[in-house]
Amino acid sequence: MLVSPKSFLLLLALIGFAHAIGGVLGRGQKVTVKGKLVCNGAAASDVKVKMYEDGTIYDTKLDTMNTLADGTFNLMGSQKKVRSIDPKLNIYHRCNHHGLCPKKVTIHVPKNAVGKGSKDAQLFDIGVLNLANKFPGETTDCIH
Repeated sequence: MLVSPKSFLLLLALIGFAHAIGGVLGRGQKVTVKGKLVCNGAAASDVKVKMYEDGTIYDTKLDTMNTLADGTFNLMGSQKKVRSIDPKLNIYHRCNHHGLCPKKVTIHVPKNAVGKGSKDAQLFDIGVLNLANKFPGETTDCIH
């Protein structure tokens, strides 16, 4: 089914309007995720870690960093939305992987780890994660 240019522009306008209304009428929500990444028992330093709000149409980046020398990371994000945010963590690594593109592991943050309100920050600690393991849904990602 083909969509006319007018219908497509109307759809884009409605999406933008809905996003704007969520920012005006929504409530502030915060989430903090921390952990330590290792590869075969050694600290996994300089690994790209990104936190997103898992959107229906597109994901919104909340925070990003590379792990420190000891493999630790600490990401914080917030958004003002009408509905509950659905944060996820993407980890891009090369532990035991020599392919062209790094592996991508996604960890979904539980709803109870999201703080409701501007001062209600919650912490989700993933603990120590060995990237040498195989993870469900693990893929490779060249564009991150």
